[in-house]
Amino acid sequence: MRARRADAKRVEVISWQSRICRDCRGSSLDRWQALSYVMSKLPARRSISKPSQPGVMIRRLHQIYVAIYAKQCAEFGTTPVQSSIMQVLLRCPGIDQIALAGEIGVDRTTVSSVLARLEERELVRRVIDPDNRRTKRTYLTEQGRSMLLAMQASLDAAHDQLIAPLSQSERKRFTAQLSFLVQLNNDLGRTVFRIR
Repeated sequence: MRARRADAKRVEVISWQSRICRDCRGSSLDRWQALSYVMSKLPARRSISKPSQPGVMIRRLHQIYVAIYAKQCAEFGTTPVQSSIMQVLLRCPGIDQIALAGEIGVDRTTVSSVLARLEERELVRRVIDPDNRRTKRTYLTEQGRSMLLAMQASLDAAHDQLIAPLSQSERKRFTAQLSFLVQLNNDLGRTVFRIR
């Protein structure tokens, strides 16, 4: 298989060389000029996705935020999803996993695995609901609560650093536009994000 690919590559190179020779025969162009000439005659390749497309830019902004978060919150050893879950648990103690998933906009499987990791660190505890044995209620432990309160300044700093280049009015407009897009497209995600 590799030999066939290598042979096909050699044939392609030879055909390029012959095209360069044929198109530039009798000219005073050197090999690189001739190659540039032939390349200019090829149809332009269309880019699959342009860097300025919204999805590309949003994905990149998310990568930037995760890097900022990792730096600001390094001492706590949490991920953005873990801290989001902990913030919801502080606000809504005893919430079930399905409602918790909706609060942060991730699927139930992800919530379950993240809670398992937080439980291993003794930051949360899950309790079976006595009224419905299939439902688990989740609470922050005292250790989890203390850690979340200690990391709140770092979380705020990460959010502030992300939008620091914007003026106050630009920040409000940017946040409003993001909220608007999420509201209009919320049902297209794998899970519905509960918007307050």
